[in-house]
Amino acid sequence: MAIDRSNPIFLAPSHGGHNPELMLSAVLHLMSHYTAGSDDAGGCVKLASVIERHLKALAGLPELAPVLSATCQQLSEQWAAVVERNLHAQEKSNFLSRIMARARTAPAAA
Repeated sequence: MAIDRSNPIFLAPSHGGHNPELMLSAVLHLMSHYTAGSDDAGGCVKLASVIERHLKALAGLPELAPVLSATCQQLSEQWAAVVERNLHAQEKSNFLSRIMARARTAPAAA
């Protein structure tokens, strides 16, 4: 996935503090990329993990409205489950492909 550096998110000045609107904009942008980039095999685990971390950070901001904070917390937990599920699926598929590769390369027993 290529990153468009001309996106306004990357042009915003960094002033050291938290900007909830910018963080919310970023996480929505990431979520749309996850959805657009997902195929039948599922989405990118790394992207899902970044989305989960953004949502968790947003939920912890004291200046965020309580309803947004609660929503971000709930969504963070749901994205954590997506990451966990995809990691386990990858581990299973990697294990199965290693076994299949060994079976193909093993000499035939006579």
